[in-house]
Amino acid sequence: MSPRLPPEVVLEGYEEGSDELFVSQAKGRELTFERCLRVIERSRKGPPGRLLDIGTGSASFPYVARRRGWTVEACEPNRWLCEWARENYQVPVQPGTVFEQQYPSRAFDLVTLWDVVEHTADPRKEVAEANRILKEGGLLVINYPDIGSWIARVMGGTWVFLLDVHLYYFTRATMRRLLQGTGFEVVRVRPHYQQLGLGYILRRATPYVGTPARLAGRLFSALGMDDVQVPYWMGQTLVVARKASPASS
Repeated sequence: MSPRLPPEVVLEGYEEGSDELFVSQAKGRELTFERCLRVIERSRKGPPGRLLDIGTGSASFPYVARRRGWTVEACEPNRWLCEWARENYQVPVQPGTVFEQQYPSRAFDLVTLWDVVEHTADPRKEVAEANRILKEGGLLVINYPDIGSWIARVMGGTWVFLLDVHLYYFTRATMRRLLQGTGFEVVRVRPHYQQLGLGYILRRATPYVGTPARLAGRLFSALGMDDVQVPYWMGQTLVVARKASPASS
């Protein structure tokens, strides 16, 4: 993104305030992450291990992973979301960025960055830190809005992920280069479908679609369908990568 907001301004914005609208979609995120975790687990051998979710938000992913037998840790800059996760999921979330936590090297079997890397001031540094704290052969999972996707090209300047808090954009090719340049082998790339409430999706669509989305939102709300979970995709892409051995990297 050019011009970009200063990184410290973006981080300060994430640290403060509450986000009731975000946590209202916790159920849909749980359904999404249950499906994603099955994909991740097919990409590795052995039983569930130890995972770290960076920028966990409301901690829906570690909550789901813990139910499947993973030992979970998480960090999140927003203090309000950290507290929400503790109260609603009983997931201990450390406030702050991954660099503030000073995790030991080779500590985790899985590190995840869900809708995070595009917000960071230095994506390469973020991914390199994930490599440092992963065990040999450990997995890194990144979900990001793909500016090379067909829907991003069709929507052009109205693409929903063109936001001032997204500092960097990736295509599949540039994401692959980022991962390979930081010591990873790409294992799997696929579209990332989310489950979200119908009312939430229509509210998000209103600035782009206008009156049709607004009227549809009122209709479905009157029918009590606000919370009906529906698939949602606007170019999000999921990448699973394995930490390469020193010889192969």
